[in-house]
Amino acid sequence: MYAVAWMSGTLFSFCLMAIGARELSGELSVFQILLCRSVIGLLCISAVIAFSSQKINLRTERLELNVFRNIFHFAGQYGWFLGIGALPLAEVFALEFTVPIWTLIIAAIFLKEEVTLTKIVSVLLGMAGVLVIVQPGYAIVDPVSLIVLGAAVCYAISHTATKSLSASESAISILFYMCLIQLPIGLFLSIGNWSWPVGLQWLWLVIIGMTALSAHFCMAKAMQYAEVTKVITLDFLRLPLIALVGISLYAEAFEISLVLGGALMFIANLVVLRRRRVL
Repeated sequence: MYAVAWMSGTLFSFCLMAIGARELSGELSVFQILLCRSVIGLLCISAVIAFSSQKINLRTERLELNVFRNIFHFAGQYGWFLGIGALPLAEVFALEFTVPIWTLIIAAIFLKEEVTLTKIVSVLLGMAGVLVIVQPGYAIVDPVSLIVLGAAVCYAISHTATKSLSASESAISILFYMCLIQLPIGLFLSIGNWSWPVGLQWLWLVIIGMTALSAHFCMAKAMQYAEVTKVITLDFLRLPLIALVGISLYAEAFEISLVLGGALMFIANLVVLRRRRVL
């Protein structure tokens, strides 16, 4: 149940970050948004470390894995932010939810996690929900849709690396190196198309920076209590939440497929949670 509690924080954070990304879409470049996210995140983490009553060890003996994780995470974030500005929110999240399939495969190969029938059933149910919502057709071959699918693969690699790091590194350490490594990447890629933020743009950048931290902190904590494939399966609940956001804030069309797909994903989550209680 600890994993469920931490994943609730992850869901809320990702939804709020999506709103910020949509508000800034077309106003600032994606690379600049990612740079500002890293700067804000690094400042927040540094403040937490400075004022913490406990000594926080940031030393790592797995710098290569941190770099590897964050290269793929940066690429995944780029595709995600690009999709948020070009596609309906629910469609972006639905395409992103191919992550469990890639994560299941990658975790089984590199982390030697057991591939059980329960995991396979839950992932298949969740993916069936995605297909019901997306209704494969012209949208699935849209170039931006393909970029979001590529981002899902990058996220799966990043999540698997996070699971490996969480065995020896603290959540704060993982977040610190995330910001530290991604900051120069964002700076290099945004310097040629820089535009100073104004007005509410600063507020949305702060929100993105803060929710990016809280989302990954909660994700890292959740992975300490459950296998990576179970944690990512819980993340399916993000889809019905973001669908409601799109409908209420951006007048995106309501479709019965969202209800049916969301129901399948809810059942997928119940399968995993029921199995966990039995064990």
